[in-house]
Amino acid sequence: MGKMDYKIMRIALPNMVSNITVPLMGIVSTAIAGHWGADSAATIGALAIGVSIFNFIYWNCAFVRMGTSGLTAQAYGAGDLRECTNMLARALAVAAAMGLLMVALQWPVGELALWAMNGGEMTRAYFYARIWAVPAGIMLFGFNGWFTGMQNAVIPMWTAITVNIVHILCSLWFAFGLDMGIVGIAYASVLAQWSGVALSAALLAWRYGRRLTKIDWAEILLPGALKNFFAINRDIMLRTLCIVAVYTFFTGASARMGDPALLAVNTLLLQLFTLFSYMNDGFAYAAEALTGRFIGARDGESLRRCMRRCIFWGTVVSVVFVGIYLVGWRELVGLFVDDAAPETPAIVELAGRYIGWIIAIPIASAMPFIMDGIMVGATETRVMRNSMFLSTAAYFAIYYAGYPLIGNDALWLAFTLYMFLRGVLQYYMTGRLRTIERKAE
Repeated sequence: MGKMDYKIMRIALPNMVSNITVPLMGIVSTAIAGHWGADSAATIGALAIGVSIFNFIYWNCAFVRMGTSGLTAQAYGAGDLRECTNMLARALAVAAAMGLLMVALQWPVGELALWAMNGGEMTRAYFYARIWAVPAGIMLFGFNGWFTGMQNAVIPMWTAITVNIVHILCSLWFAFGLDMGIVGIAYASVLAQWSGVALSAALLAWRYGRRLTKIDWAEILLPGALKNFFAINRDIMLRTLCIVAVYTFFTGASARMGDPALLAVNTLLLQLFTLFSYMNDGFAYAAEALTGRFIGARDGESLRRCMRRCIFWGTVVSVVFVGIYLVGWRELVGLFVDDAAPETPAIVELAGRYIGWIIAIPIASAMPFIMDGIMVGATETRVMRNSMFLSTAAYFAIYYAGYPLIGNDALWLAFTLYMFLRGVLQYYMTGRLRTIERKAE
């Protein structure tokens, strides 16, 4: 393994550990929902709708992490610790303001989301319990983006592990010990997210307390700096809106098909895809941290090697997951459902009809995650935005053209091609990455 591979792994591996805890939290939550109550399919469906609503909220706030990461990495590569400090303050200030706004608007936002997603009373109770975790969740985006830009993947890893341990233990206790069901899972999220904020702040003070410069709010709020920050984040937010629309529509379309078992199966299979995506995102985070660093340092040769090796490792992860899904999909699906439940055999059988899509998707998704990381590090957010607009338009066109002919398969076909187009478009829209290379000259 060469020096560049070592640099990539030093960031990618801790981020893979961090990322794997995120779908693990979703897997555990889904498994709890599947084992709680008499109707596991209905409970899983209610949780899926609730989680989709919060995915919509969080993903639309993800620009705080991504914009902070790229700009911080470039400042770090240039050796500008003052701008690194300013980026931390900007990110946390924006995150706190957004979190408080969401809490203040919880009723109109919640009722609109429940209406749009056809959520019932179980989902409503879940939403109004979990909303108190949102400010902490957005602040964690700010912390994690800054740590990534500073080439530090270890602190986010320990924070993610802590958050998920707290979430899992509290979810089990609240759902089963206190018989709160998915509302208990929601309150577990609140405790877990705020625990993560407290730990991140403590580790920040311990690791960087002496390196951070004095905060000057007049400098942080300079119009030029804020304009650049929000211009980058505007593009990321629009791009993220498309992602949220795709995923939310996926769950909503599954629910509108009128078959609780089909909704449960699509939810379970999407969890398997999420498992892969968070693993591949480890290399995407490495790509964004190192791309920004080498651009800031004006090191074109290292930048080229970094991009090539990140694409290579992302492809390796994709091939590995194809093998995992091909061989062990039944066992993975079995983790989510109660073996003793009467509907379980039908759910597993139905999952078998659509498992081919989950086996194919890692290959279609080999490029987009890494390309996203490269674009974030290079702050080429306009390319990210425009490629996402085109891919999302293709997604909806394929679904509506195919659904009358092939039903649920049209949903999976649209999703697979949507992922494939994201990577291909970004690659060619940057002149096969030559636009990125010129930024380091």
